[in-house]
Amino acid sequence: LGRQYANPDSPRGFRIPPPHRDRTQTSSCTTKAKPSNEQLEVETGLAPDEHNDMDRTKWPAISGFTVGTYFLCRSVPGTFAFDKPLHTSITILATCAAILLLLGRILPRETGASQKDQQYDAVPLEDVGIDRSSRDPSPIREDVRYPSSLRKLRILFLVLVVAICARVATLKEIVENPQCAALTWEPLIPLVLAIGDYWTVQRHSKRMHAEEYENNLYDDIQGAFVSSPYRYLLTAGVLSLSSLLALAKARSVGSTYICAATLSHTWMVPASQHFGTSLDLIIMYCVGELLHQYEAKGQRSVALRFVSIGWATLFSAAVMFGVLTTSYLLAGPPDRRRLVRMSSSYIWSLFRFDLLASFTATCTFFTIYHIGIMTASMIAAFVSTATLATSFTWNNAHPFPPTSTGLGLFAIILATISFTIYFHVDASDRSHTSKTLRTVPAWLYLILAIILIVHTSLWASHSSTVSYHPIDLLIYDAARHHEAYLNQSSSSTNLEEAVANYEVRYNRPPPPAFNHWYKYATARNSVVIDDFDSIHRDLLPFWSVPPKTIRERTYQLISNPWHDVAGVSIRGGKADVSPNVVPTHRWMVDGLVEMIGHFAEFLPDMDLAFNLNDECRVAVPFEDVEPMRKDAARPRIVEGEAVQNRFGEGRADQWKTVPEEPSQERVLKEMSWQKTFYEFGSIGCPPKSPARKDRTWNTGELCTTCTNPHSLGAFLANWTLAGNICHQPDLANLHGVYLSPAAFKASHELYPIFSQSKTHGFNDILYPSAWNYLDKARYEPSDTYPDLEWREKNNTLFWRGATSEGVSQGFGSWMGMARQRFVHMTNHHPRDFNTSSPTSYTPPQPLLLPLPNQQPRSSSAKHPEAEGIVHSPLLHYQLLPSSHLSYLLPTDLQIVETIARCGGRDCSDQAVEFAPLASPSDFQYHWQYRFLLDLDGAGFSGRFLPFLFSRSLPFKAGVFREWWDDRVTAWLHFVPVDVRGQGLWGTLGYFAGIRGSLAPDEALGEAEGEVHGPGTRRGKRGGVWIDVPPHEVEGEEIAERGRRWAGQVLRKEDMEIYFFRLLLEWGRLTDDGRDGIGFSS
Repeated sequence: LGRQYANPDSPRGFRIPPPHRDRTQTSSCTTKAKPSNEQLEVETGLAPDEHNDMDRTKWPAISGFTVGTYFLCRSVPGTFAFDKPLHTSITILATCAAILLLLGRILPRETGASQKDQQYDAVPLEDVGIDRSSRDPSPIREDVRYPSSLRKLRILFLVLVVAICARVATLKEIVENPQCAALTWEPLIPLVLAIGDYWTVQRHSKRMHAEEYENNLYDDIQGAFVSSPYRYLLTAGVLSLSSLLALAKARSVGSTYICAATLSHTWMVPASQHFGTSLDLIIMYCVGELLHQYEAKGQRSVALRFVSIGWATLFSAAVMFGVLTTSYLLAGPPDRRRLVRMSSSYIWSLFRFDLLASFTATCTFFTIYHIGIMTASMIAAFVSTATLATSFTWNNAHPFPPTSTGLGLFAIILATISFTIYFHVDASDRSHTSKTLRTVPAWLYLILAIILIVHTSLWASHSSTVSYHPIDLLIYDAARHHEAYLNQSSSSTNLEEAVANYEVRYNRPPPPAFNHWYKYATARNSVVIDDFDSIHRDLLPFWSVPPKTIRERTYQLISNPWHDVAGVSIRGGKADVSPNVVPTHRWMVDGLVEMIGHFAEFLPDMDLAFNLNDECRVAVPFEDVEPMRKDAARPRIVEGEAVQNRFGEGRADQWKTVPEEPSQERVLKEMSWQKTFYEFGSIGCPPKSPARKDRTWNTGELCTTCTNPHSLGAFLANWTLAGNICHQPDLANLHGVYLSPAAFKASHELYPIFSQSKTHGFNDILYPSAWNYLDKARYEPSDTYPDLEWREKNNTLFWRGATSEGVSQGFGSWMGMARQRFVHMTNHHPRDFNTSSPTSYTPPQPLLLPLPNQQPRSSSAKHPEAEGIVHSPLLHYQLLPSSHLSYLLPTDLQIVETIARCGGRDCSDQAVEFAPLASPSDFQYHWQYRFLLDLDGAGFSGRFLPFLFSRSLPFKAGVFREWWDDRVTAWLHFVPVDVRGQGLWGTLGYFAGIRGSLAPDEALGEAEGEVHGPGTRRGKRGGVWIDVPPHEVEGEEIAERGRRWAGQVLRKEDMEIYFFRLLLEWGRLTDDGRDGIGFSS
């Protein structure tokens, strides 16, 4: 600043403060002697004591700034604070204001020297670096007038307030719609500041010459670079561009979360990002100017400089609070609830994030005060880039997701070198009496060396290819798993062995009437005799609930129709429907009564509460249910103590009679049309699990840390673990049951509700669905719709359905629902070749392809696929746009007839986004396709069992689990797909084959290509030709094994056997003498 203001020839336009300690730069001082108190006062505008006090804050501020930047980069991706960006911004701004205003009472308040005392010799810039003894003193002591008048300070203050408010608005737009975000331009800030510094300062300065000593070549080069006016421009430019490259290579695969073309987010979010970068520059400039402010009547004290920043943040917070208040007053009831509702997770996360952000912001202000905005931006750019790039590389050391680790390492090396050179130049610059570093310390070299070693090690250990296809291994492992299941699920050959196996498995004797169940099961040729672990898991916590409490809670549920729970009463060996059942679901309860009627004579008197809704209902917090499970798991078998093989007497009198007049008592919480993941979905997970403590708000990228535990590359490897949401916080945004369920009345108490399906963490009791038992979706091929042989089927992935997964009431929830995402992913392209209007699209998705080791001989060959291209046995993931994938792989996924379960503009937005909607078709129409996709609805899908019975190959994606989940093995009986959809294309490519040209998108725009048989296309010449044969044998074998296995373990008889055993167990649980009753051989 001294150099700018003291030189009368310096340009009067927009000035970027130089990259060093702005408050101490004076071009007139080049001596290395310790400055006197008078000199300090002249150079800094501070009294000597004030100068010394502030110097003590320099390194704590820079250290806090660096550490705070690191922890912010680590905490931002998983914080709940961005659930309400406006509330969070107001809180942080208010906290910063309070801190700065408080510091105004602590920091030095001396006003510094008078204006008269501030007069000093102005040295022309061309004399900088020349020995003062070689020239005469300036003959005139100028009265230096600083341009930062009170009027300018007011303008800077107002601009800062407006810029902060505008930045909050852009942040809100980006955080609420991250799926439309582009690559950030924030790393370019140091480059822009360096350009400004060069234009306003460096290009006007005369190049300094080194003293004439006997220097070697290195010293000459170093001296030339240090004295060059381009020194900061080059180092900042390299750091900015390398940081941009490093962040580009540290991006994960794009999410399938929908960025809808019908909404303005497609262009608004990228524009907000880039405009936000400009606002950051303006904010930094204003802060830098206010922290080095001067008035016409004299220099302002340090306290007043920081207080001015504090008032600016306070004014900004007040403005944003006014906007929030106005929005609340003008909003309707639903929007008001969304504005004021704050979860405990958000409040605690906001508290922690507020402390971290406020601490970092305060350290940033002090850092800018000491070393200037450009040096501060260099530190921030390098620390944030190194943190994000290292975290990504560390967590993704496998071939998936595909990324160029070589370019990433190159970018980190360039960033590290440029960062080091910058500080080396800063320390060697002789034109300043005070610098960030007088010499670059060894510890800085050590830290940078460690960063390079870590990245080099990760690069050396990373492989971008695989030598086998993951699906081959998954099919092999599935066969071994299923063989082990068969050996332990039906090892009993008689009743005595079945009783003994039961006692070993569950540490208690079987329930009374177990012999009748065994006879019932063996008479119907049940393959499964011993393995009913799902029943054991569902009922285990109820052993810690007294039978009287279970009976009372059952009555509470079925006595009030508002609960959407139907009662079935078993008395004297006969099942009947309780009063007050909702008429629309009477068919369901009648089906249950029909199923129970086959074995009701062996059941004790009791009442049962059945969930009439699709969504699950009971989620007990982990802290409560886990002790219950541990207590219930203790052995219940006492040596030498006999058990009674009968249920207690007088059970009918123990159950309250359900009155004809409905009860008004409500014991469930209404959460329909609201987000449920954190209040009910993840509440059953351990407190330290990611689903409880993290919030993956960035829906624009695939959360690889969420998928890695249950995946092998892009492919779902463990179907059971994939259903465990505890390591998958991103599912909060990717399924209708968590985004906005249609009918959700639930409880955190252990209520005895029987449900057809449930997600992980819920404590509903699973039972065979009446939908399947009554054949509501029936596998019934005919002459009109025959179930063709595998090779005669259409080589296409097929799905038809409704938008019934959840309710999108006008807030855009549909963009995250699985059904809409899968349809969108397979039908939307980056651009429409027939029109110039932008269309919605899904980011490029991975496809596992062989490495071609021989290129096509000639693009003019008649049949490129016959050129004998030899593919390497090595495979690699390649990201391809959805337009290309849809040409290479055959899919037919469409929403039928009309948009359901929507409100507001979400109805019209979906209608436009998914147009044209398909016409309804007969369910039997499915059998002409080889691959049938099954997706969750509001609950379980009723189509999966008919799909298994067919000759087609079922693909299944979902989070709901049913009673048969332990019986059916993924990759042996069906093909699992992650609900995120990242492995859909690769899985389909394995079974359907891939044949076509990997040409640029432009080539695909002219023609779709020629069809060479089912599911294969040839694109325009010019790209690498890929010919991956379909794994027809493997696909047909899985389809046939699933068909045969379903005919053995998923029959109606198997549903009855499972339900029979479940209700025997439940009958014992509700008996007052349950610890003393059981069956003993």
